[in-house]
Amino acid sequence: MKNEYRRCFITVGTTRFDLLVDTLMTAPVLNSLKKMGCKMITFQIGNSNFQPGIYDKEGIQINVFRFKDSILEDIKSADLVISHAGAGSCLETLEAGKPLLVVVNEELMDNHQLELAEQLQVDGHLYYCTCATLETTLEMLDFNMLKPFPKPNQTMFLKYLDTALQVKAKSS
Repeated sequence: MKNEYRRCFITVGTTRFDLLVDTLMTAPVLNSLKKMGCKMITFQIGNSNFQPGIYDKEGIQINVFRFKDSILEDIKSADLVISHAGAGSCLETLEAGKPLLVVVNEELMDNHQLELAEQLQVDGHLYYCTCATLETTLEMLDFNMLKPFPKPNQTMFLKYLDTALQVKAKSS
C-alpha cells in the first residue's frame, strides 16, 4: 500500500525564497502533491511577497503564514515536510522522524545548503531537488526507501569533552 501524505508542511525558513513559494503555488506542483494524497498544506513563507491567508487551490486547502515562535508542532503534525535546505529545518524534521524533501536555493552564494542536502541524501535520510525539478521529483519519490535519522549519541560528546578537558589540564 502506498503512503498518503494528507498533511504537508512547507517551510522556507526565516529568509526569503520567493522562487520556492511561487513554484509550490503552481497547478502542476499542487497536482503532484494531490496525487500523493495531499489535502492540506501549512506553508511558512518567511519574508516572501506572497500574502498570508487561507487559500483553496487545486482542491488543496493552503494555510499560509510568515513566522511563528516555533514550527516544531507543524512538523510533528505533518505527514510530509518540504523545506529549504537550512540545517535547523532539516535536522528538526529528521529528528521528528518525518519524510523530508529539501528544495535547494540555487541563488545562494557559497551554497553550504546544497552540501548538507547532498550528504543527507547520500546517507539515505532525505531527498533533495531544485525548484526546476520539484514537480518531477514529487512524481517519482518513494519515502519508504529512506533510513531513519540516528538519535544523537550523547556519550560520544561527553567522551570528547572529557578528552579535551584532560588535554587542556595537562597543558596548563
